[in-house]
Amino acid sequence: MPPTPGVPSFAVIPGAQVHRVLDGRHEEVVRLIESAYRVHGGGDTVNPPSYFLRFPDRPTSRIIALPASLGGDAPVDGIKWISSFPENVAAGIPRASAVLILNDPATGYPLACLESSIISAARTAASAALAADRLTEGRDRPRRIGFFGTGLIARFIHQYLAGTGWSFEETGVYDLSDEHARGFAEHLDREGDNGRVTLHTGPEQLIRSSDVVVFATVAGAPHVTDPAWFSHNPLVLHVSLRDLSPEVVLAATNVVDDIDHCLKADTSPHLAEQLSGNREFIDGTLYDVLTGELKIPDDRPVVFSPFGLGVLDLAVGRHIYDTLRADGRLAVVDDFFHEMRRYG
Repeated sequence: MPPTPGVPSFAVIPGAQVHRVLDGRHEEVVRLIESAYRVHGGGDTVNPPSYFLRFPDRPTSRIIALPASLGGDAPVDGIKWISSFPENVAAGIPRASAVLILNDPATGYPLACLESSIISAARTAASAALAADRLTEGRDRPRRIGFFGTGLIARFIHQYLAGTGWSFEETGVYDLSDEHARGFAEHLDREGDNGRVTLHTGPEQLIRSSDVVVFATVAGAPHVTDPAWFSHNPLVLHVSLRDLSPEVVLAATNVVDDIDHCLKADTSPHLAEQLSGNREFIDGTLYDVLTGELKIPDDRPVVFSPFGLGVLDLAVGRHIYDTLRADGRLAVVDDFFHEMRRYG
């Protein structure tokens, strides 16, 4: 990025380029995400609350704005604009779509618009893989994993776990849609190295038979309510945030990405706060785990609930921009900034 003030060029980075930069670089992306968490935990970010655009005539749909500023060695400002339209799935297109705008910290000018559904999925999966690694340190390495929800995010989490050295003797699959569950199971069979792939007929069976449970659904309210299902103390990657009842949350060790962000918008931790009247059930953040401030006990289930921070998207987007710029592959829009004289 330009080191001194001056009007930068503006580039458009399509999904194909995003994919080429990130494909197969799972460990590198996880390191980027860990670095961003450390910068955020160290106070060198601005990450205001997300803004939810909702529609009275389309109550299941929303578009979310995530503005942020990332400091550290690779500073960048920007905003992610991501939509979630669940009815898309029935039409055969992905539920979520997104763009990411990067802004030059020196001038404020936008530098690039990136297709961001891949970035969003990658940073979510990298965050989950990082949490899985650090939250199971000192425990026996989990050998059984279960996926509750089988969309794009589940696929990316599986890829990032496999790409960072995880392997499982058994992989369980459950989805409210039998068709989607079968499709994901067939994908796992094609990928190989997943041990026995089992299609489960209900959530209890999936959870009780998994050492790691991945929730990647579009649930808007808790639907898993019995803490006894977690009596074997699994690691729960609660990526979709609204699957677990307050009773399940309160019976677990709870780690979040950012306390203030996560305890809002009727997430499961937010509902647990409302029920308990306090935040004492939150044991700490992933940053606390990374820095050794929080040690994870092995006598309770561990629930990681990441709200999803805009600074993570910026870290990945900045990396993609810098990579393409260094390689001379930026698709620059000539004369994007037109009115550049104060008085014409």
